[in-house]
Amino acid sequence: MEHTPVLLNECIEGLNIKPDGLYVDGTLGRGGHAGEIAKRLVTGRLYAIDRDADAIDKASELLSEYKDRITFIHGNFADTARLLEALNVEKTDGMLFDFGVSSPQLDEGKRGFSYKHDAPLDMRMDNREGETAYDVVNGYAEDELRKIFYSYGEERHAGLISRAIVKKRALAPIRTTFDLNDVIFAAIPASARREAQHPSKRCFQALRITVNDELGAITSMLDSVSNKLKTGGRLCAISFHSLEDRLVKNSFSLGAAGCVCPRDFPVCICGVIPTMRIITKKPIRPSETESELNPRARSAKLRIAEKL
Repeated sequence: MEHTPVLLNECIEGLNIKPDGLYVDGTLGRGGHAGEIAKRLVTGRLYAIDRDADAIDKASELLSEYKDRITFIHGNFADTARLLEALNVEKTDGMLFDFGVSSPQLDEGKRGFSYKHDAPLDMRMDNREGETAYDVVNGYAEDELRKIFYSYGEERHAGLISRAIVKKRALAPIRTTFDLNDVIFAAIPASARREAQHPSKRCFQALRITVNDELGAITSMLDSVSNKLKTGGRLCAISFHSLEDRLVKNSFSLGAAGCVCPRDFPVCICGVIPTMRIITKKPIRPSETESELNPRARSAKLRIAEKL
């Protein structure tokens, strides 16, 4: 299945692209957003970042017609500011981050992202380093697993599932996605097995977030990229679940708030001034048509802020 870029027109409009501008796509994927950005550049440049080396290779082929205006960077978007500094890029005119997992990653069975394909429990965005989902499932304590499933997957049966995993792995390691599916299916109540949502969906999401430290990466990015935006530069962020969206919303609100003095202070003594202006008072959601054509877009939320 080809990856369909989410909220594409809304992102392009939100970035307010200048033909001579400098832009960042911090989550390149298969290059859907990047291609539309590059298409609008004349003397400008796009810095396209992805931690998945396979994604970089594939996107560079798909976007070969724009190779004169794109710099491909293999790295974690958490390090966007540092990666730009290494290239002597002082300020940019806009940045886009799409926190969703690309369709090819989900559909490529061997990566272990999907509960729909039997594959080794991996789930690493960068499959050359770091702990795998296998390491988490077979190595984390029961309390740690329960916390992960509940906090990152909002799985209401987190306790039952984590207990079942620990019992199962005591007999033999849980090696594949289907092995884990079986454990989850057996652990949850019969009523939960009949729900429309796949029984493993929430746990797989939680494991993916843990393996790739996705929330930590978002936090690191949000804490640092404002300094890499020119005045008037736009920051666009697409989230897919409440944990991601909350981080973006809070970061934008903090940047727009300025003064951090207690509310009962008669005058400001902190000297903190606003650094961002929120463009989207409420997040932009996919249209009904987009949601029908691309079901994976249904939960997407786009927030946009502008550097002051």
